[in-house]
Order: sequence, then structure tokens, then C-alpha cells
Amino acid sequence: MYKVFVKNKPIIITDSEQKNKYPIYHFDQVSIAEIVYKLKNESIDGVWLYTLDVSSAWKQFKKAFKLVKAAGGLVENSEGEILFIYRSGKWEFPKGKIEKGEKIKNAAIREVEEESGVANLTVIKFLMCTYHVFDVGTKLILKKTSWYLMHTTYNQKLTPQTEEGITKAVFKNKRAIKNALKNTYANIIMVYQEYQKK
Repeated sequence: MYKVFVKNKPIIITDSEQKNKYPIYHFDQVSIAEIVYKLKNESIDGVWLYTLDVSSAWKQFKKAFKLVKAAGGLVENSEGEILFIYRSGKWEFPKGKIEKGEKIKNAAIREVEEESGVANLTVIKFLMCTYHVFDVGTKLILKKTSWYLMHTTYNQKLTPQTEEGITKAVFKNKRAIKNALKNTYANIIMVYQEYQKK
């Protein structure tokens, strides 16, 4: 199964026909561009795309987009708090575009450091990849973000990267995390849920 978000609404590519709250379409009988348009402009909350061959459908799905690769981190400090940044009215984890020739893990560390001012990062493990769709002019972009669990002993003042529209960078305890997750993106919730499985 693959899950891709368009304006926080999921496109779920699956070989399951189980009943769910989203309309079901057969993958081979729909236009991907039309599905994206529906999610952006109509009052449906998500789409279930059924296929017998998920792997093949996923390859076909990706051809409808320009792929952009990014990397980021869920950072835990020595007190068990989690690093969040505040950008465009939402709480999220730091992430950014992978530069040409850069290794994914290195990009994740660099972006976390740049966007929050944190240091002394250690990568614990890979968590997951998330996907979301946006457009630049008439081009549809599929952003793939690779997420890593990181740890830091850094306890100095954080510095949000204001030139990237980030206005806050803070470590949050469990209560504050619960509130932050009420004002975030579906992909961030998925990453946090994956972290909680540790």
C-alpha cells in the first residue's frame, strides 16, 4: 500500500477492496491528474485506488509527476522531548531538499541543523518515507521525504531559519506534542506514529 497526500487528503494505492470512508476507483480506469484535481478542488476527503498489482501501479502513478526528493529528522533530546519547527502556520519536523550528489542521511542532518540551529546530532535509524503532491505553475510535483530518527545532547538556544519562513524552533514535551499534532500535516502525524513504535 502507498499513501500520498494532496492538501492533507490521502490517495491510497492498494490491493484491498475493504470498505472505507473514501470513494473507491480502479487504478486503471482513472486519470491521476483528474484525481489530484478532485482532491484539491472538491469536497472529497480522500481516494482509494484499487489495483491487483500495487508495485506496477505505483511506478505508473509516479510517471504523472516530477519527483523531488527531500530528507528530514524527528529529533529527540536527552529529556525525551521532540524538536518541532513552526512554518506557514503549522508545526512540523525540519526537512528539506536533497542537493545534487548528496547522500540522503547527510541531507537530513544538514536540513535539521539549518532549519533549527540544533547541533550534536546522531542518526539512530531510518523511520519511513512520506509522499505529498503540490504544484508549481502547471507542473505537478511528487515530493518524497526520507525521515530519520535522530538524537541530540544539544541544550543551547535554537535558531529558526527565518529565510525559509520558519519562525519557531522548539523542543516539546508530551503534552505540547499532543497540541502541536492538532495543527500539523498528515505526513508529520504518520512519522510521529512510526517513531512511537520504537
